[in-house]
Amino acid sequence: MSTSTSTNTSASTTTGTAADRVRDAFDRIATVDRPEVWITLRDRADVLAEVSRVDPSLPLAGLLFAVKDNIDVAGLPTTAAARSYANEPTDDATAVARLRAAGAVVVGKTNLDQFATGLVGTRSPFGAVRNAWDPTRISGGSSSGSATAVALGIVDFALGTDTAGSGRVPAALGNLVGVKPTKGLVPNTGVVPACRSQDCVTVFARSLDLARTATELMTGPDGVDPLAREDTAHAALPTTPRIAVPLPSQLEGLAPGWAEAFTTAVDRFRALGHQVVEVDIAPLLDAAALLYDGAFVAERYAAVGAHIDAHRDLVGDDLDPSVAMIVLGGATPTAAELFADQERLDRLGAAGRAVLAGTTALLTPTTTWHPTLAEVAADPIGANSRMGRYTNFANLLDMASLAVPAGFVDGLPFGVMLTGPAFTDRRLAALARAFAAPTVDLLVVGAHLRGQPLNGQLVAAGGSFVRDAHTASDYRLYALDTVPPKPGLVRAGPVTPGNGGTSSSGSGSIAGEVWRLPAAGFATFVAALPAPMAIGTVALDDGTGVTGFLVEPWAVDGAQDITHHGGWRAYREQA
Repeated sequence: MSTSTSTNTSASTTTGTAADRVRDAFDRIATVDRPEVWITLRDRADVLAEVSRVDPSLPLAGLLFAVKDNIDVAGLPTTAAARSYANEPTDDATAVARLRAAGAVVVGKTNLDQFATGLVGTRSPFGAVRNAWDPTRISGGSSSGSATAVALGIVDFALGTDTAGSGRVPAALGNLVGVKPTKGLVPNTGVVPACRSQDCVTVFARSLDLARTATELMTGPDGVDPLAREDTAHAALPTTPRIAVPLPSQLEGLAPGWAEAFTTAVDRFRALGHQVVEVDIAPLLDAAALLYDGAFVAERYAAVGAHIDAHRDLVGDDLDPSVAMIVLGGATPTAAELFADQERLDRLGAAGRAVLAGTTALLTPTTTWHPTLAEVAADPIGANSRMGRYTNFANLLDMASLAVPAGFVDGLPFGVMLTGPAFTDRRLAALARAFAAPTVDLLVVGAHLRGQPLNGQLVAAGGSFVRDAHTASDYRLYALDTVPPKPGLVRAGPVTPGNGGTSSSGSGSIAGEVWRLPAAGFATFVAALPAPMAIGTVALDDGTGVTGFLVEPWAVDGAQDITHHGGWRAYREQA
């Protein structure tokens, strides 16, 4: 699965007109026959009418999206998967309103684990949502319908919510991107709370760029949600990102083949030139356990406990028994217990930050296994608890997180997750984009070296330093008359072994650096390359070849031959 997309995301650029896209979506709904995905589906004619009024210049013009049914859409019921809770809002949630203002059109409201309490997608009187790849398995939850609507190709993207992993676990099980932004970046106005202080509106898409675009369009305080906050985005990626991974013992218990798939993902980051370091994530895992096993569950009771308490006669019918048990259990903790758990969380957070200090992001599997519907039915609480090992701590500790596809195991999707401190959302996206994209290794020998004036161009293109390198000994290096100063590398004739690695013809081995760039970044970088610089294959002293900077031969006429210095840095130091 590709996680790149065109910068123009309108429906008319990829699938005919926007009206064609609507007809395709409703035809797809009929074809896949997954009624459990939806709680409320809009009429085809209404969607066609709305899409016909969309300004085609808008960033999401004509794209179709689904909305988890704990998020308000004006004129459609909000049930949170409980008919007894239903109300019909007159206003869109802030997130929905901003996407509609950008040209996207709502198709319908999707099923979920009731009151967003669960990670399995089966806790709903509207039916268990079956996985898009294997209908005998779970979709993941609680944003089950939203993720599955995207995975089945019905909509372009969908909104979910995430308190414990609900915007990431279904992404992993559906081969999707799941963006869980920093808490408060997207206002929760018009969202039924699960845990008000922890909830995030999230995005599912088949494309990383689309998921991030939708997230950015929803971002920013709305003057209503008191927990909304401005983005204070961290700086760009460092030259050599450091990726933290759990200790091997903390990866035990994964589904068969998943540990090997995770190792492959880790190796892909190494191949990008990133440094991978093992860390002990015990403080994070201990914090994750507090979300359900401690007093924080009281916030779920504060959100919807009164409704369940008043309708105990509906438990087992309109109200899911597992959800009712969890939420009603939130009435038990005392204020003293809550403050004690908050202190424990503060200490675990400090320990977790210390463990991750100096790293760019934490890489983990998104979840631990992909159970069947029957396995969840046999052990609804235990099966669910296994799903959130790597997701539960993110919101509690105010972290951003991003789930991305990482291949298949036994024909089913496997996903990994990047997690970092608050406001590192764009950094995580840059790491994910490089992970998902093909790469090109590039030898640089001059102004693009680390510490040199044009190195920032490589970093801006998504490049990462891989290693120091030397050319074979039949090259010449010239100082060109350019601003800023830079050298030109040309290959000489056959080498005659000579003194100090320099041939008798004056050629020699030139020092440089190998950088790894995403293919798209490389293409953009090369397109802006000024004459007389050129790109070609450079032979290295280890007998291999690599794409590298060269110069057109005419440009060295009259230029100073600096080959004997052995490299650009050495020449500049002596100049």
